Amino acid sequence: MVNHLSIQSTVALLMAVAAITSNAQNTTATTTTTSTSSGVPAQVSPAWLSDIVPIAGNVKEYPSGTNATIPTGALATVNFTTTGYPEGWKSPSTTSAEVQAVVKALDWTKVPSSAVRKADSNGDLTMTGYDSNSDPDCWWSASGCVKSKNASIPADVAACPEVGDWGLTYDDGPLTADAGTWAEPNLYDFLAKQNQKAGLFYIGSNVIAAPAAAQRALADGHTICVHTWSHPAMTSQSNEAVVAELYWTLRAIKEVTGVTSKCWRPPYGDVDDRVRAIAWQMGLTTVLWDEDTNDWNMPGDGGGNLSPSTVDGYFEDWISARKNGTDNKSGHIVLQHELNNATVSMAEKWLPQVQQAFNVVPWNQCFNISQPYWETSFVYPVSNGSTPAVASSSAVSAVAAPTTTQSVQNSPSASSASSGSSAAGVAAAVSAGSRSTIISNSITATLGMIAIVAAYTF
Repeated sequence: MVNHLSIQSTVALLMAVAAITSNAQNTTATTTTTSTSSGVPAQVSPAWLSDIVPIAGNVKEYPSGTNATIPTGALATVNFTTTGYPEGWKSPSTTSAEVQAVVKALDWTKVPSSAVRKADSNGDLTMTGYDSNSDPDCWWSASGCVKSKNASIPADVAACPEVGDWGLTYDDGPLTADAGTWAEPNLYDFLAKQNQKAGLFYIGSNVIAAPAAAQRALADGHTICVHTWSHPAMTSQSNEAVVAELYWTLRAIKEVTGVTSKCWRPPYGDVDDRVRAIAWQMGLTTVLWDEDTNDWNMPGDGGGNLSPSTVDGYFEDWISARKNGTDNKSGHIVLQHELNNATVSMAEKWLPQVQQAFNVVPWNQCFNISQPYWETSFVYPVSNGSTPAVASSSAVSAVAAPTTTQSVQNSPSASSASSGSSAAGVAAAVSAGSRSTIISNSITATLGMIAIVAAYTF
């Protein structure tokens, strides 16, 4: 783990976040290209999703303004057929026509030839023989690496830059009906009552099993991102298997909600440069975390045997550190889950207290990412709480299907077991590495630059 970020690293991290903030697009947009000298290859919106027609019942924009309606209560009835989708929670085929179309669309010369990792019978990754000190592949599970040494690989988003910010995220949703009263919309209704938005990292299998819950989340103003189809350790997957896991989840989210996510989180945090490069070419920026509640390991459906009092202790320590001033290096992105009764009840228990100590926002808000989808009609608030206007003179204009181009720059058992527009070359945020110190002067200068650029690009 690093203890500081050099100016060079800070710039590289800025470039990585720029892609998720640049040229988000409408479902009717032409191809647009921006460029920088960062060395990171161009990122292209998923044109191979262009013929996917979203089902009825979706909202078309972020719920903003004093008259915005945030739905709560019973979920709507949604007509959705799973025909053509892989079996839920099973590794999808890599030979399907849909997956092969994506495989053929990617530039494999830009994907490092890192080894496909091996896992033991318990699913734990085998790290024997890998040099975690030199860490040539920036393998998070081995070293906690979030910033590649390879200039062509974008850095991960890992911690909110501003001290006092708490990036609220929940993995593994939407929680399906088999969870009984704890199923959605339980957590979403609670968040609505708390006037709180969150970042939701969705399992594709759960999206098609609970489409009404996914639609509700979008209508409530949460940020929806990809968390794979079947929740494997992604570095243990072949290149084509990585594509399949991401493709089917992207497709499920788009068909159910109408949005094309620009963000993803690897299960267990397991990612290396090979997987990052594939995800990047599929239009996705990697989002990790710097604080883990380990809530997934509490007793519950699919959980473990960690005492809830231990998880309580994590929250108590974080709140105490914030209040006594020792948490003064950066903000945080915190890992939680909508996995079962235990994780949802823990989330609902602690959120009000966390809100009293921190500025709790979705992870994208603390990075001034106002457009986390390739569709431009969804404009989310930025760090100061305002919702930027997207200029009608934007370089993105209108046609069928997102085809924009833009360019910018621990083992599973020890981690989670469940688990706006900007000018070319200027990012809207700074990503900090796990528990890294942000250089305050760089942040101040960066935020000033963001404010100037925002006036012309939001």
